[in-house]
Order: sequence, then C-alpha cells, then structure tokens
Amino acid sequence: MTTEYPPNAQHGMLLVNLTGPTVGLPRTTDSARKLLKRAGYRLDLGPVWPHMFRHRFGSAVFDAADGNALIARDAGGWASAQTVEEVYGHVDVHVTALNTVWREQS
Repeated sequence: MTTEYPPNAQHGMLLVNLTGPTVGLPRTTDSARKLLKRAGYRLDLGPVWPHMFRHRFGSAVFDAADGNALIARDAGGWASAQTVEEVYGHVDVHVTALNTVWREQS
C-alpha cells in the first residue's frame, strides 16, 4: 500500500485519493465510508461501517482484559469504565444466558 502513496503528500493520512483532481489529498469521511461499504458488499458481508471497527476493537479489548472494565477503559482510551462495561460487557451476559438455556434443554 505504501508504494502507491503519493510522494508529495504533506500529511500522515493513510487513505488518500490516488486519482482525480484531488490526488494525494486525504479521503473525506464520506468517501471512506463508501469505500468500506463497497468492500463489504464485494466480500458478501453486507454494508460495513467504520463504527463497526470501534465495536470490534472494544469487544476485543474487553475480552483481553478478562472483563475488567478499568483495564479495558485505559487500554482502549475510553473515559468511563461504566460505559465500557455497559457497551461491551453485555455480550458475555447474553452468551452466558443463552448457554444456560441451551444446556437446560439438552
């Protein structure tokens, strides 16, 4: 990817326009969203949005911290451990509840 990066770019952005009148300039937020959306459809994933990456990262950090919201808060750069637990901690609760129900029905 770095071999295609315009050598005259005066910024540290990763996603840049490689063609057209704005070659070498950073992509706009909207164009980055459209790029991800198109890539998602090409891979048969459906639409992919940038915020999905934040949630995936948040879940991975929370899991790596063994559910410790304070560690996850610091590692992920969030301001509130409570928010981390509310947003990313609920996944384990639902999985645990489902596993409990499924085992009882077996």
